[in-house]
Amino acid sequence: MRVIARILLLCSFAFLATIVSAQDEPPQDAEGCKDSPLIGRMAGGTIHSCDYKEFEQAQMPIDKDGNQKTIEGEFHSWDYGTRDGVSEIQVFRNFEAALKQGGFTIVFEDSPGTITARKGNTWYMLDNRGSFYYQTIVTEKAMTQEVTADASSLADELNKSGHVAVYGIHFDTGKATIQADSESILGEIVKMMQQNPDIKLSVEGHTDNVGTAASNQALSEKRAQAVVAWLTSHGINASRLKSKGWGQTKPVADNSSDDGKAKNRRVELVKM
Repeated sequence: MRVIARILLLCSFAFLATIVSAQDEPPQDAEGCKDSPLIGRMAGGTIHSCDYKEFEQAQMPIDKDGNQKTIEGEFHSWDYGTRDGVSEIQVFRNFEAALKQGGFTIVFEDSPGTITARKGNTWYMLDNRGSFYYQTIVTEKAMTQEVTADASSLADELNKSGHVAVYGIHFDTGKATIQADSESILGEIVKMMQQNPDIKLSVEGHTDNVGTAASNQALSEKRAQAVVAWLTSHGINASRLKSKGWGQTKPVADNSSDDGKAKNRRVELVKM
């Protein structure tokens, strides 16, 4: 009986030890989530959730008037919980110091809630609530084009909105010489016009803001004319086409970034 009692007692101790051990284990991060290599977490914190997108946009606050900057590129975000007893200002000051030590420039801060910072082409945002905080990091980059415009999609957009921006028509830098890799998309424009014989187009050139306004105006006109010449040389009647240049006057993106400049350098087809 003594042997049995001793075994039961040992089993009870082992069971209690298992309970204590389980209670002492720290909360676990959400599956698949880990810290950014650029900046860590508050000690004792836990990742509740995280998100990653190959290409996404985020609105970053840049002043107290509520203005925001749209950043596009590789996107990461985290929802962190903090350990008990951590205050909102404690989280704010820790990240403020860590960002500066990491070489980030503080673009905007609204203590103790928000920080926007930048290092090169990487943007960081802290949305701080004290007991938890959100962290967003976006590295600016141009989107990789995975869908190629074809004759059908060009016609659909023209019929829907009356105009379509065409990317993929490339020119030599500062010139109106069409590069050879542009022939695929130009061929689709020809096919679209052949399939839709009633369509007449204004081919309109646009530039970024590099250089003078006068030189960009002239360049956009010459590039539009070059596209018209290519199309007529490949079977499209000149009476169905005209050319126009807008220079840098109609940007569709912010010229302060390379990605924005690339979006502004475009040819648009406008239905007449």
